[in-house]
Amino acid sequence: MPMENPENPRKWRFTWEAQSHSPNLRLFLFDSQTKPSVQCKKLKVHLNLFQSQVLVSWLKEEKEEEVTVRVPIPRVLIDSESPVSFRALDDHIEVKLVLLLPVGHPIVSRFDSVLNSSENGDDALAPDAATPLVMDTDLKSLSSIEEGVHFYCRNCSIRLTENPLRNFVEMPSIDWREVADNWFGACCCSFGGISEKMVTRFANSYKCAKGVCLLSFTAVVLSKDDLVACKLYNRTQEHQPGSDFSSDCVLSEEMLSSRESTNDLCGKLSSMHLKNDSVTKNVLVAKEEANGHKLFSALPVPDVSENETSVLGCCVHTENHIRNHVDEGGQHDVSETCLVDQNTSKLLANQKLFLNGSLGNAFMAKSYNLSMDIEWMEFVCPNCLSLLGAYPFDNGGAPIDGGVRLFKCYISTCTSAGGLGDMFSRKYSLERMFTNQLLENAKDELSFRTVVRDLKTKSPLLQIVLLNPNSWCCSGYCLDSASAMESSLKLDLLPVIKVLFSDCSKSAASQLRVCEDWITRNLADVVCMFTRQVDELIQSLASAKDILPPSYNFLQDLPVSSLQR
Repeated sequence: MPMENPENPRKWRFTWEAQSHSPNLRLFLFDSQTKPSVQCKKLKVHLNLFQSQVLVSWLKEEKEEEVTVRVPIPRVLIDSESPVSFRALDDHIEVKLVLLLPVGHPIVSRFDSVLNSSENGDDALAPDAATPLVMDTDLKSLSSIEEGVHFYCRNCSIRLTENPLRNFVEMPSIDWREVADNWFGACCCSFGGISEKMVTRFANSYKCAKGVCLLSFTAVVLSKDDLVACKLYNRTQEHQPGSDFSSDCVLSEEMLSSRESTNDLCGKLSSMHLKNDSVTKNVLVAKEEANGHKLFSALPVPDVSENETSVLGCCVHTENHIRNHVDEGGQHDVSETCLVDQNTSKLLANQKLFLNGSLGNAFMAKSYNLSMDIEWMEFVCPNCLSLLGAYPFDNGGAPIDGGVRLFKCYISTCTSAGGLGDMFSRKYSLERMFTNQLLENAKDELSFRTVVRDLKTKSPLLQIVLLNPNSWCCSGYCLDSASAMESSLKLDLLPVIKVLFSDCSKSAASQLRVCEDWITRNLADVVCMFTRQVDELIQSLASAKDILPPSYNFLQDLPVSSLQR
């Protein structure tokens, strides 16, 4: 954040900038009221490494009065033997220092970590902003807290969770089809039996069970039962479960553990299946366990048209499929059966819908992963109504899995957001999470052009062109020579990406057509986000644009800006 200096009335601003490919550190000094090439005579630059400052002085044109400003130097390895170059341009003064090593060099990174570990106090908060976002760190940190973790709204500090959470599990990858492409086919000749089990286990791994928190890179996924006074609304109406298969087909743990007769239990299950003919048929298979109890698992059987002929040995041959499954001899775990609890039943009722589309967490969804059958709704804070996350509905107006995705950039793990005990606020921000996802997509899609669409209307809101993914910068206001501040401020260069951007949110219809043509012509990557998130990103881009002098604000008629990574 820029540092306000009340003793500097002219508001001379400084920005340090470094590139990964260049061993140079550039300083931009500018003031909107001054034209340095004309008004700054006899420009001098003195490098004071003892106080980590650069002193820049000149004579005013009208009164021949000397003006001196001091600029703190960030923590970098400067080559003191190399000369300092500088020049006065129309809208800024440029100073260039030579570095011993580029800022992104591994030796420099280790040097910074040593300095950070030796410091205490408020400055210890700064390194979190430059720490890479690694989910494994969150998983270990959250799991190590014995008393459990509560989540809070970062904006108003209200507690969101009813009870402390202690069970944290990594969320399965949404790219599971690409990873296991060879295991899936239309027939059992493509490992049909094995792939069916894998699909079922994958679907069940997304269950939002009470007391279990699924962790992804950008979100935490909780069951709505873990949240305080949580109500899921389909557009404006609260969802009320009906008497469909997903809400009726429930087996409690008591029913499974009791010694009811096989006929009674089968009768209950049969009546549940007959209540809804549209649900995919299931076949109940009983297996004798070592203790004498019978456990039941419902095997999903593909829908077979009456006109479709079954070929012997094909995976649509239901009778052989069931017989082979029973003869495998493997034990069936109650937790993996399809009809153990309400959540599993709902998931199986929507299994085809769920598996055809990438459920993910809707923070930044790729367009080709979105399904027309899934509608994402905003989840807002019950106290301040700020955006906290999202949850999915199907076309019938029912929650798909009863889970709520809370975005890490909007929640904290303690009441005082940003404090030492907070694992999210000091590291996760909308800007950083978006930037990291943007870079990942650029690697995957081999595209440096991205369009962000509205998650609901699919209209374009923001265009971004990636210029440099490895830059560093910091900005603030200069200190004048009369300042009583003896010790220099400690600055850290923060990693950023340099981008071109265009705000399409308020564009006319003709401009939107131009944007659509730009997407097609440049094969731009397309992602979708909520409008409130995109508006916040546009504000960050517009604000960051001002840290450079006006002559650096535009390129190819598009604003130049940066985002922290």
